[in-house]
Amino acid sequence: MDRKTIDLDQGWDYMQKGITKLKRILEGLPESPFSSEEYMMLYTTIYNMCTQKPPHDYSQQLYDKYKQAFEEYISSTVLPSLSEKHDEYMLRELVKRWANHKVMVRWLSRFFHYLDRYFIARRSLPALNEVGLTCFREQVYDALKNKAKDAIIALIDKEREGEQIDRALLKNVLDIFVEIGMGQMDSYEKDFEEHMLQDTGAYYSRKASNWILEDSCPEYMIKAEECLKKERDRVSHYLHSSSEPKLVEKVQHELLVVYATQLLEKEQSGCRALLREDKVEDLSRMYRLYHKIPKGLEPVANVFKQHITAEGTVLVQQAEDAATNQGGSSGAVQEQVLIRKIIELHDKYMEYVTNCFINHTLFHKALKEAFEIFCNKAVGGSSSSELLATFCDNILKKGGNEKLSDEAIEETLEKVVKLLAYISDKDLFAEFYRKKLARRLLFDRSANDDHERSILTKLKQQCGGQFTSKMEGMVTDLTLARENQTSFEEYLSNNQNAHPGIDLSVTVLTTGFWPSYKSSDLNLPSEMVKCVEVFKGFYETKTKHRKLTWIYSLGQCNINGKFEQKNIELIVSTYQAATLLLFNTSDRLSYSEIMTQLNLTHDDLVRLLHSLSCAKYKILLKEPNTKTISQSDHFEFNSKFTDRMRRIKIPLPPVDERKKIVEDVDKDRRYAIDAALVRIMKSRKVLGHQQLVSECVEQLSRMFKPDIKAIKKRMEDLITRDYLERDKENPNMFRYLA
Repeated sequence: MDRKTIDLDQGWDYMQKGITKLKRILEGLPESPFSSEEYMMLYTTIYNMCTQKPPHDYSQQLYDKYKQAFEEYISSTVLPSLSEKHDEYMLRELVKRWANHKVMVRWLSRFFHYLDRYFIARRSLPALNEVGLTCFREQVYDALKNKAKDAIIALIDKEREGEQIDRALLKNVLDIFVEIGMGQMDSYEKDFEEHMLQDTGAYYSRKASNWILEDSCPEYMIKAEECLKKERDRVSHYLHSSSEPKLVEKVQHELLVVYATQLLEKEQSGCRALLREDKVEDLSRMYRLYHKIPKGLEPVANVFKQHITAEGTVLVQQAEDAATNQGGSSGAVQEQVLIRKIIELHDKYMEYVTNCFINHTLFHKALKEAFEIFCNKAVGGSSSSELLATFCDNILKKGGNEKLSDEAIEETLEKVVKLLAYISDKDLFAEFYRKKLARRLLFDRSANDDHERSILTKLKQQCGGQFTSKMEGMVTDLTLARENQTSFEEYLSNNQNAHPGIDLSVTVLTTGFWPSYKSSDLNLPSEMVKCVEVFKGFYETKTKHRKLTWIYSLGQCNINGKFEQKNIELIVSTYQAATLLLFNTSDRLSYSEIMTQLNLTHDDLVRLLHSLSCAKYKILLKEPNTKTISQSDHFEFNSKFTDRMRRIKIPLPPVDERKKIVEDVDKDRRYAIDAALVRIMKSRKVLGHQQLVSECVEQLSRMFKPDIKAIKKRMEDLITRDYLERDKENPNMFRYLA
């Protein structure tokens, strides 16, 4: 059965009724909702009009009329209702109209759905939904976007000043800016966001210019942090999430970047003042605010570095002044106090780095550079390497002036090793430390073996195995020496005829591990000669391939002094004992006689005789009775000597070893530079002068800061020894000679 043809006007009149009903519903006028029959009739009408045979296929005309329906509704109803409202009321109306428009698009596109499926798909035309939204954009949005944008920005500024606003309204209006782009953000960004950011900049620029004059640095930072928090809050409530980074960047720029220098350098409350007064919370806030800004932390880290450097330099200066004024022993105490204070300073600022500055590398670097500046200054003629070694010695030896629990000692040693990282002459520290360790071990002054091993482990972790290998060897040597002594005592008890006649204990050490000591050919008293022979006999039963060198300067003897009043046991060095035993056979001896009989140098003999005749305990009487020893003096045994103690120790004046240690280290450095140069050249074969020097410095800087002149000197030396040669054409190039 043929369908009756519907012509355009007749069909459109029927559609017009449906559209009018829809408009009345949208306007809130009394109207019953669409029934399914009505909906089906409207849909079918369109369907029929589009499926009639040409020339009665009205698809194109209906497509155009669909668009006209919107245009007519907008110009007759929507625009007039918007134009009579302003500001917030206009925004509310706009939201309402946009919501209605979306409903209208949804219904009409359903009525005309058949167009979407076939006609539009075949002709590649914009879809019905898009046509409907485009009408709103071109007629309503483009006409009102500037007014809307100004009204929104005015509301945002009101809120910034503390007034309550309708955030839901703003959210809905801004959704229009987003949705109108139909998947693109251009409309939101160009028509609203750009202007909003500009306004934000101007707003905060005005605020900041007042605050920077009125507020202290902490007050200003609290306000800035609060503003940033509120702006982020704004984004979460009504702005689009893509605005957050741009908005935050804008606020940071106006509040923190523009006034960074003025803020950080405020006289009474800037970064320096905060560090001076330990304002931890404010410093944390400063970090929080500035760490998000590119290069924002650099000025803070610089001030941090300068502040620590200044504090450390004051400590060093105080110790220097104390050492100069008081001299002698109290100066040494001052130097120990200095290391304590530097450790405390490090603890304090390390805590800042960890807590306030969340372990940021810039602040670790600032701390390191600051400590490297003042930790390498000498005090009272002692280098920092020596001070640190002495400090360790004080902690580790018996009766040191640091009375600490085991845990505290461990903790302090840990911190000392951390300080060592800032000292450039680590090799010098190693040498001083080794000398002092030797004294602790040999004279039984070490308080605790565990602590000795513990600090060596820490040093090994910090500076590598090569750094501590000799020291570890020394500690092991002592354990072996004790076992050796036990087997010597067993040997004596098993061989009755091999008896030294006096109690003898010998410490056998490995030459390579220990510092070098002077071994002089002292003429030993006969009692001691026998001891040496007996021990040699024992040692040869253990090994035939080792040579024993006796270091008398480290020996110690207990001898009985028979004085008129009472006998007193004297604890003396081997040299002092040999000198005193001469007086068993002679009543009076001249300086030169003693010198000949003992076979000693002038320097050693002067020290010896001074300790026995001019110091606290005058075991020998000197003629003439002066405070100094001269070569024309005569000595005799002081039989009248007495003391309230039954046992006394007669000290030898200490020899200042500093000069020798520094010379030894310099010698070792020459070898180290040679080795580094040869290593580099061996792998590179040909290298320019500048590069060779810088690679050499790089390799050696873990242990010491090599002097450039010294490196050049060693290079010349290696050329003369045929390890390197200069290039014939270019004297700045070196070649390796295998």
